[in-house]
Amino acid sequence: MLRSSGILLPMSALPSPHGIGTMGHAAYEFVDFLRRAHQTYWQLLPLGPTGYGDSPYSSFSSFAGNPYYIDLDLLAEEGLLLGEEVETPDWGDHPGWVDYGKIYNSRFAVLRLAYRRADGYCVDERAAFHAENADWLTDYTLYMAVKSHFDLAAWVDWPDEGIRLHRPEAVAIYSKMLRDEIGFYEFLQFLFFRQWENLRRYAHENGIQLIGDIPIYVALDSADVWSAPGFFQLDEKNLPVEVAGVPPDALNDEGQLWGNPLYDWERMRRDGYGWWIRRVGGAQKLYDVVRIDHFRGFESYWAVPSGDNTAQNGRWRPGPGMELVGLLTSWFPQLRFIAENLGYLTPEVAQLLSDSGLPGMKILEFGFDPHSESDYAPHNCVYHSICYVGTHDNETVTGWLEGAGKGCAAYAADYMHITPDEGWCWGMIRTGMSTASRLFIVQMQDVLEAPPWTRMNEPGIADGNWRWRLQPGEITPALTEKLREYTVRYRRG
Repeated sequence: MLRSSGILLPMSALPSPHGIGTMGHAAYEFVDFLRRAHQTYWQLLPLGPTGYGDSPYSSFSSFAGNPYYIDLDLLAEEGLLLGEEVETPDWGDHPGWVDYGKIYNSRFAVLRLAYRRADGYCVDERAAFHAENADWLTDYTLYMAVKSHFDLAAWVDWPDEGIRLHRPEAVAIYSKMLRDEIGFYEFLQFLFFRQWENLRRYAHENGIQLIGDIPIYVALDSADVWSAPGFFQLDEKNLPVEVAGVPPDALNDEGQLWGNPLYDWERMRRDGYGWWIRRVGGAQKLYDVVRIDHFRGFESYWAVPSGDNTAQNGRWRPGPGMELVGLLTSWFPQLRFIAENLGYLTPEVAQLLSDSGLPGMKILEFGFDPHSESDYAPHNCVYHSICYVGTHDNETVTGWLEGAGKGCAAYAADYMHITPDEGWCWGMIRTGMSTASRLFIVQMQDVLEAPPWTRMNEPGIADGNWRWRLQPGEITPALTEKLREYTVRYRRG
């Protein structure tokens, strides 16, 4: 990874007339913007299908793509949809905000129209797609079909115990009974990956590499857990014994209760970590670089008794450590990794990062404490690291500045030589560009000098996240040229 820079922008945040960003024309235009601005990377959030809460970090599958991102205009150009079918639904009232309720109510109805017209559409390609992806596609499409059959209930609440426990005889019955619905969900995956591969090819042709994210945990209500319960810490009813979270700290005396099922690491080890190899293999089909979310969980993880309302009563338990990390990096030598080494860190986590050889992350918004030395200060952004102004979990620069306090802000302004003419956003972009870190990433909101409400996610807050969208016309030639000048000045593009 040479000295370079890139932009963090979720797929959902692209402009679109249909309520949410897609893999359509705006995505290609964003690639064009990155090329003209001399950027090298486009970092995205996870692309999997989302459920309640709309979080890309809580997906129905570690392998599937989100049908929301299938571009409807491209389907209309292929004759699978009519123009009025695309334009008639209510996709939301504000072009800068995703209304997930309206998207959910409209998107699948329109996609079913495309499915009904798909007889004879890409027959050979669809057969090849099925054969290549059958190891996850068969379980995922059945899971979604059964979920639809039971009014979208989580699989732990399905009334038929046989299919809830994934018994072979029940799988055979439902596979036959729900054949058409299974076909619909497979059709959506074919469309997603077909559009994604075309977009990724265009990005590569224009010198843009794609960074993606692997959440360390999977959702309980997912095809992953339903179809392979033996790899998770579940009881005889396939319900979690303990769940994931993080311990209390100075900011939250209850900790964070994530609720994800925990892995049975011993069972995975005996299987040669095949589940993880398949999962990273799926990510390799999407991305050029993979950020491993919550990397510290590989060293040790916080296990909370199932049923607790807070994470206070959890305990640290050992993770697979270098045994798994080393296996993955050696198994996928062409895939580059970034370790998300944030949160509660210990010398053992630092040692795992060092042993792995992976670059960790430096967050400039964490770097300006006037009273103590910070590992995230710009002068500590060493070459073997990835520098961010902030991530999707952090404030925008404008929001950070509001909460920084006078002492912190004054210290940061003096350190970075912030001037009124340049402003805080571009002053922090300049600072990040100038660090020794091999890669610098900035959120698109900060390039736009966007207000605090455009923050993508506030951890611990269930509602109102993942909604901000880039609006048409916000990326101007002047903005592109300004980013290009900063990038060239610091030899990143």
